[in-house]
Amino acid sequence: MNGFSPAELPAPSSIRALCLCGHAGAGKTTLCERLLFHAGEIKRLGSVEQGNTVSDYAEEERLHGHSLQPSVMHFDYEGHHVNLIDTPGVSDFIGHAIACFPAVESVVLVIDATKGIESETRRLMRVATQRRLPRMIVVNKIDVPDLDLAGLTDQIREAFGAVCLPINLPTSDCSSVIEVFEHDAHEPTAFSSAEAAHTQIVEQVVEVDDTLTERYLDGGEGRLDPQALHDAFEKALREGQLVPIVYASAKSGAGIQHLLHVTASLLPSPLEGNPRPFVSGSQPLIAQCDADQPTLAHVFRVATDRHIGKLSVFRVHQGVVRARSELYLNDSRKPIRVGHVMRLQGKEHRETDAIGPGEIGALSKLDEIHFDAVLHDGATPENPPHIVPLPLPRPMYGLAVELKRHADETKFSNAIQKLQEEDPCLVLERIAATKQTVLRGLGELHLRVVIERLDAQYGVQLITSPPMIAYQETISSPAEGHYRHKKQTGGAGQFGEVSLRVSPLPEDHPSGFEFENMTVGGSIPRQFMPAIEKGIRQVLDDGAVAGYPLSGVRVEVFDGKHHEVDSKEIAFITAGKKAFLEAIHHAAPVLLEPFVALEVTAPQQYMGDITGDIATRRGRVSDSLMQTDACVIKAVVPMSELQEYSTRLKSLTAGAGVFAMEYSHNEPAPPNVQQEVVAAYRANGKAEPAGV
Repeated sequence: MNGFSPAELPAPSSIRALCLCGHAGAGKTTLCERLLFHAGEIKRLGSVEQGNTVSDYAEEERLHGHSLQPSVMHFDYEGHHVNLIDTPGVSDFIGHAIACFPAVESVVLVIDATKGIESETRRLMRVATQRRLPRMIVVNKIDVPDLDLAGLTDQIREAFGAVCLPINLPTSDCSSVIEVFEHDAHEPTAFSSAEAAHTQIVEQVVEVDDTLTERYLDGGEGRLDPQALHDAFEKALREGQLVPIVYASAKSGAGIQHLLHVTASLLPSPLEGNPRPFVSGSQPLIAQCDADQPTLAHVFRVATDRHIGKLSVFRVHQGVVRARSELYLNDSRKPIRVGHVMRLQGKEHRETDAIGPGEIGALSKLDEIHFDAVLHDGATPENPPHIVPLPLPRPMYGLAVELKRHADETKFSNAIQKLQEEDPCLVLERIAATKQTVLRGLGELHLRVVIERLDAQYGVQLITSPPMIAYQETISSPAEGHYRHKKQTGGAGQFGEVSLRVSPLPEDHPSGFEFENMTVGGSIPRQFMPAIEKGIRQVLDDGAVAGYPLSGVRVEVFDGKHHEVDSKEIAFITAGKKAFLEAIHHAAPVLLEPFVALEVTAPQQYMGDITGDIATRRGRVSDSLMQTDACVIKAVVPMSELQEYSTRLKSLTAGAGVFAMEYSHNEPAPPNVQQEVVAAYRANGKAEPAGV
């Protein structure tokens, strides 16, 4: 397929868009390869092991053996045009999968029949449910001997609800499948009666239509119109009243033809999917999947292609994106010129004239476009459309980084900007409290891949280390300080004397610092007050106890002396700084440590181990929820205790637990922690003569 002319754009009713999600190793990439092969889009099956599949084409994906970025593909089947997105299942790259959800009508969760429901599958199912996206479950690898498929079906229904029902069943030898929704089959299956499964799913779908329910209760399925039953199935799927379970084997091909048929005939089209969460001004904006409406498209992925440069992947929700046209970007008043418009088939870019409503396409070499951007034709210039932000995981795992070669600074700046444009869960920040540059992502593998790419693609090498904890300093009681600065060098001398008092400010003080001149009688001329404040602010920046920023302090300068000849700005900077340090020494200085809100999701059997481990980390459990066979534990924990938590949680839960955290608040550090931090600071010879 070499693309469509505008007159040949697929009708929205014939389009299907689905996102394949699930835990790493479930077989999503191999399943995509099978679907493309059986649909006739490719002539030869590739394999993950050989690194020649359509979707896993990046060098780092071949190296690590996992999908690390989304890949967009398409095929035609039974008169329908199917857009397919293969997404990463590794927890460190889960943000890429969630970012694709606004581009599809259906989320297909792939479960490895040999391993059962794994952590990332639960997490993705939860997000898809919250976004009211129709869901389907594919149980893959059914051809592996000695599987308990009946037990797995029960596990799925227990975890995700009774709305999960099989619409096909493996045969006794698992070499093929038997359809149980559209055919009242009687053939023997691997674990259940096809007839009973058929009855169960019919009873589920008729519940969405009162008329069908009455007819079914009056006379059974014989009184039901097949088309009405088909329509009820689709409605139940769209409304979340049904989550079909499809059994298949991507390796052997068992069940693939049925999966293709279900995708084409039962999954919702763009006309049937739930409205996308756009807003115009403060009002919701419902996109109409119509080529004649004003253009509205959402950029859900940005990538860098070594041959064509920046690639912006978008979904058209309304109107048409045409080559050689002009579109507006978010609230920009200046249009951008669209050059080439492409359809994607993995790493291949197939140029076309236009991408119509409901389809997925890409634009090249437009540096202005960024992730989550909305492209439109400027029809509402006063209230340009925007998309409601996605619930992307917050990057909290960090590494302090510095350049191995300082000459690479410009090269690094350009490279990291490109990588951040591609990855919404990658952040580079300068931490003033620790004077470190910290690269943050979703986990150790995430940052390792980024660092490998910086070296391999951009020639930038980094030195990494665990980041320091961003403590803060404050005081807990009032105190006074005094210092006389006197220096005679043979010529004009330096003289300045300052007396001041400090007192704590409330925690919610907007700036954390107040400075006031309380002198009387001209003991210190007013022109020297900015110099005194400057000396004090040097301590605020550099710290008085352990080298961390100091805040929550009110300073009153109440006395001092000056000399008509020798008093200079530099003298009062020094006197103000030393007097302030002395006052802090007597004001019971306190080290504040950052706490994070931690949320852990894991199978129920690990709940005790997780809460016990949190307690050993000085954490406090605030809530625990039971969700079918999983538990969610919420706690506040010192950030310093979570430096290696990812590894520890994997060990506690056999890899089944996941966590998220975000900054919560600061608390005074316990005396032993404060003493350790201060001792480490003094060991480096950096401490001023103030103490704890």
